[in-house]
Amino acid sequence: RSLRWLGRALVLFVAITVILAAIYRFVPPPLTPLMVIRLFEGNWISKDWASYEEISPNLVRAVIASEDAGFCAHWGFDFTAIQKALRHNETSRRLRGGSTISNQTAKNTFLWPGDTTVTRYARKAVEPYFTLLIETMWGKKRILEVYLNVVEWAPGVYGAEAAAQHHFHKSAAELS
Repeated sequence: RSLRWLGRALVLFVAITVILAAIYRFVPPPLTPLMVIRLFEGNWISKDWASYEEISPNLVRAVIASEDAGFCAHWGFDFTAIQKALRHNETSRRLRGGSTISNQTAKNTFLWPGDTTVTRYARKAVEPYFTLLIETMWGKKRILEVYLNVVEWAPGVYGAEAAAQHHFHKSAAELS
């Protein structure tokens, strides 16, 4: 009986997440779990969606160079970066991650931030599923577009357009 319930819950989870990912392939995610958390904490959020074409190619290149230089070559996971991070974290107090833009997009769009060890490990357990889901359903351009629009660029500032206005008083298209 418990297995039947667990099986139904798993099928429901997969169905909902696939439908949501299919919708987000074409429609901007209205809110992310982090945005909702910030709102419940009493913080205001600033977010403006900009299409990929409305974002300066300079910003796109800068994000890829700083966050995930192998973005165009992998399927969501940079195993070399993960191995380097694991080796580094064995001997250092300062932790280093091996996540890709695809991993971060999956986390930021569908999952919650990990404040405790338990929530972090729970999130990390399902993050590969969402990463593979968006890599399969969206493609690189859409992953990058969503990432640039859901990442927090300053406290409460989400998306390249809101960040460009906040930091430089110009549109994301005008960034050099």
